Amino acid sequence: MLKTIGVRSPKERALKACKPRIVVIGAGLAGLAAAKSLLENGFTDVTVLEASDRIGGRVQSVQHGQATLELGATWIHGAHGNPVFHLAEDNGLLEHTTDGERSVGRISLYTKNGVAHYQTNSGKRIPKDLVEEFSDLYNEVYELTQEFFKNGKPVGAESQNSVGIFTRDVVRKKIMLDPDDSESTKRLKLSMLQQYLKVESCESSSPSMDEVSLSEFGEWTEIPGAHHVIPGGFIKVVELLARAVPARVVRLGRPVRRVHWNRSARQGETPDAGDHNEDRRAAPPGHPVRVECEDGELVPADHVIVTASLGVLKKSHESLFSPGLPEDKVLAIEKLGISTTDKIFLEFAEPFWSPECNSIQFVWEDEAQLEQLAYPEELWYRKICSFDVLYPPERYGYMLSGWICGQEALLMERCDDETVAETCTELLRKFTGNPNIPKPRRILRSSWGSNPYIRGSYSFTRVGSSGGDVERLATPLPYAESTKAPPLQVLFAGEATHRKYYSTTHGALLSGQREANRLIELYQDLYNAEATKPNM
Repeated sequence: MLKTIGVRSPKERALKACKPRIVVIGAGLAGLAAAKSLLENGFTDVTVLEASDRIGGRVQSVQHGQATLELGATWIHGAHGNPVFHLAEDNGLLEHTTDGERSVGRISLYTKNGVAHYQTNSGKRIPKDLVEEFSDLYNEVYELTQEFFKNGKPVGAESQNSVGIFTRDVVRKKIMLDPDDSESTKRLKLSMLQQYLKVESCESSSPSMDEVSLSEFGEWTEIPGAHHVIPGGFIKVVELLARAVPARVVRLGRPVRRVHWNRSARQGETPDAGDHNEDRRAAPPGHPVRVECEDGELVPADHVIVTASLGVLKKSHESLFSPGLPEDKVLAIEKLGISTTDKIFLEFAEPFWSPECNSIQFVWEDEAQLEQLAYPEELWYRKICSFDVLYPPERYGYMLSGWICGQEALLMERCDDETVAETCTELLRKFTGNPNIPKPRRILRSSWGSNPYIRGSYSFTRVGSSGGDVERLATPLPYAESTKAPPLQVLFAGEATHRKYYSTTHGALLSGQREANRLIELYQDLYNAEATKPNM
């Protein structure tokens, strides 16, 4: 077959004619997915600006001997229809996933394979049958929290539209009305309730479940199928996406100071501080957006896809966009929630836990009757809810992974490694009743809250917010009614912009593809127009 020279597809001819320049801010899953989709659909002028010195965003895999430890994203949540799962499976990333790294049903920090040891601060283990009895009660009430959204039930004054307050009230009443339990058993169950809510806060990445909206809680959608850990590291998924993006496209160490958009609407605008007149004169004509880097470099564009985290938007949206964001988008940013969930890895020379133990859960008996778990700074460690045993030991050695969230996680981040290692060792000694537990020989921990380019782990629907706020956050600028302005100048992606899959890696990936598709569809008319022209 003879190869036809110089013949372009309608899509290629259209894009060559208008030459759209697209800048993607952020090289996490959302940004790389967007860039990959654009490049695969004929866009050639694509630039990814990443503030840090690595790709991946909130995916950060650290090699430790033969093991890979995840400081960020760990689980692929669900399988069937999950693009992250299919990407990993199709490329052989799950071939060595063990049963201990696979979970069926609602993924939780306390429902992995093996036996969770619930230990009290007096060093006693709570009997397994009592834990199972309480767990059944808690899960029964958890199912109720899903129904407020699904069934449109009105939220009464009793619940105050908070998952934490509702759950605590209902579970407490059920515990206190149980005629078969002694007072000491009831008190123990009330203490376990507080611990479960701490775990739930870590999973939601909220300071407290009292801040999570009850009426919106059920909108988050779980993808069916098992949950998986990638033995080689979640970063392998990032690398698969990056493989389709030429190295020249991704520019590391390029933090963005400001996105100047809607140039035509800014002709008479007074320059902001740091927005120099000579910068305006230097901007090439025809491009409605200019991305200003921290070092003063200006990158002109027709479209910018912003994948900054909700934490960054909360902190910097006023200075990050010129002109400023519309009021409804600002309100959405303010109302939606994001907090910090951190991990603390402790490596030991030998295990002090029994072979069947999969986690050590900290139950503080003196917290049974507390309404809100607010700690003074010096007691930040009380927010550490548990330590998971990483399995198998042939891969991970003797490693525990601890969980802490909220303001207490930020306080932990301010401490040095020695202080955190000593504090965790004392906690483990106290709760296991074993005073001979040695200090770990190594500690590794995350610091998502104090990372200036992240500022939190992932988003949640805070009391007073809704899925509508997620939609408003995701709406491109300028709005459609601004007919005179060039369309789709600033687009928004990232896990916080996905209404049903917020807080997940697949939500981030899908959001990047969604914004790329907006641009692909925008130029579809040009493709169709070109298709009617004869090839030359």
